[in-house]
Amino acid sequence: MNNKYVINIGRQLGSGGREIGAKLAAQLHIDFYDKELINIASKESGLCKEFFEKADEKTSQTIFGGLFGMRFPFINDGSIPNNNCLSNDALFKIQSDVIRELAEKKSCLFVGRCADYILRDHPRCVNIFISASKEERIKRLCKEKGINTEKAEDLIEKTDRERAAYYNYYSYKVWGAAATYHLCIDSSSLGIDETVAFIKQFIEKKLGI
Repeated sequence: MNNKYVINIGRQLGSGGREIGAKLAAQLHIDFYDKELINIASKESGLCKEFFEKADEKTSQTIFGGLFGMRFPFINDGSIPNNNCLSNDALFKIQSDVIRELAEKKSCLFVGRCADYILRDHPRCVNIFISASKEERIKRLCKEKGINTEKAEDLIEKTDRERAAYYNYYSYKVWGAAATYHLCIDSSSLGIDETVAFIKQFIEKKLGI
């Protein structure tokens, strides 16, 4: 019997989604992947990680022109693709393959990057979306990034817009909509640790672990 499973977490900026995911993975004793996927995708594809960082959770566009000539190699071994063009769609495909390969090998938790859609055919998955009140999100960002309220609000608006556009574009579903996930939860209602405990209990019941 295949007991491997995956947890996929979507999150609003400032909701504590990454922290919740990391704590949840630790408690479930499974591997955690967020920006770590960038390093893996870079290593496996031979492309420098700056390409993946620039395209991270952003919609399709040609990025070759904007990156060419910057102070890092286009490709780790120094070669350049024949068509001199690398789109976010191509990077999404590479990262998607990495996510599928990891999920096939072991139980793991992914944060963002359309992992729930990429792994939609996985027999044992739980898809979760974490939100929080605007006040809590602003407070968290101000503390974590050392910015003022105005900058935090601007960052929240910009990042949420990009994440929604990215998710909606690649998944053909709606980012943050209840029907898209198995569980949606407001982390500001229970706090980080209690939210982790609640989600863990939900996962255990849903998957029978």
